Amino acid sequence: MEELTGNWKRRAAGIARAAALVPIAVVAAAVLARALAASATVAWRALVATAAVGWRAGIGVALVPASTAGAVVLSPAPALAADHRAGPTVTVVAAGLHSPRGLTVTPEGVLLVAEAGDGGTGPCIGGPTTGDEACLGLTGAITAVAGGVQRRVVTGLPSLRSTAEGAAFGPHDVVVDRGRMLVPIGFGTDPTLRAALGPDGAALGTVVEAFANGRWRLLADLAAYEQSANPDGTDLATQPYALVPSSTGFVAVDAAANDILAGTTGGQVSTVAALAGRTVPTACGFPPGQMEMDPVPAAITRGPDGAYYVGELTGVPFPVGGARIWRVVPGQAPTVHATGFTNILDLAFDRSGRLVVLEHATNGLCSGDPTGAVVRIEPDGGRTRLLTSPLERPTGLAIAPNGDYFVAHKGAGVDAAGEVIRFRP
Repeated sequence: MEELTGNWKRRAAGIARAAALVPIAVVAAAVLARALAASATVAWRALVATAAVGWRAGIGVALVPASTAGAVVLSPAPALAADHRAGPTVTVVAAGLHSPRGLTVTPEGVLLVAEAGDGGTGPCIGGPTTGDEACLGLTGAITAVAGGVQRRVVTGLPSLRSTAEGAAFGPHDVVVDRGRMLVPIGFGTDPTLRAALGPDGAALGTVVEAFANGRWRLLADLAAYEQSANPDGTDLATQPYALVPSSTGFVAVDAAANDILAGTTGGQVSTVAALAGRTVPTACGFPPGQMEMDPVPAAITRGPDGAYYVGELTGVPFPVGGARIWRVVPGQAPTVHATGFTNILDLAFDRSGRLVVLEHATNGLCSGDPTGAVVRIEPDGGRTRLLTSPLERPTGLAIAPNGDYFVAHKGAGVDAAGEVIRFRP
């Protein structure tokens, strides 16, 4: 999972800090091994018609396809066998995704999916482990789903893939704000290495406004900010992973830098908070003792109270129950809102104002078990597990205005196996 969040900084026991690369599922096997050792047939034209406000005003992307070429028309989506104890009917609404990450549902009901892509043939830079390299390609994308039609509406965004780990870093989230599509694009390593990737890699480690046909406009350079300010005071690393709109621009989490940053529409970046590591008991095959663990903030949402809520993936050794949720108010010290979670990758509030948590690996990344979970925090602090099966390495969560839940899963690989499923508790 750390591969997904790209936090390659401090690897326990002097092995260079574990990374926050958030193409998560891949980290479970490869990174841990190494890093631990150190209606269903609607045409696209109809989709655009039914969501015209979304495409033009709500999303701000000039896309009015003349045909359904390139679109995937989903036949009545199959209902999957859900956990009989949980009960919800689970339906696949998008498939064939390349490293799906964050999700957004627009007010018009259009589901947007960030795809981190699968890298490319280069240029390449050194990867997180000895002999590894990460190679660039323009395979990142944003996919839209509405009326049973699935289509990539933005393509050609930069994607960086670790050849040894198989993890991809690219578009990690997508939000729509005041007619603009905002996308944080990951990097997962030292920002000083970005220049070696040339012009096609310039958007890595930034937040951009994305348009059709791979066009993008830089909004804020989080990689450059990490290089100049390094808010947490440790090794340089950057991995913009998730964001929410704000009155002046956006607030984002940089999973590798262990901080929460504010960006303006004018490109200014400032530190909202930097989260410190902590000492925990060793696990995951390390000798008995203590080790430093990074927080790896990989999820952010805004609460009904106006505060920001930030979830930890955590770094090595990925302890079960070791992930926390922070309540963050700009100008105040962050406070711990909830504890006892494992490998958090997304957060959302439901229609009743209850916080819902997506666990990437509910039994911990070291377990080798790919099962994730959707967990709701009740008003009395209790926890309700809404869904586990069939979640496999889930990477994104969104709750629609009508109460439907959408979860991206199978999101850690780059073999076009990613899906988005829908259920209602």
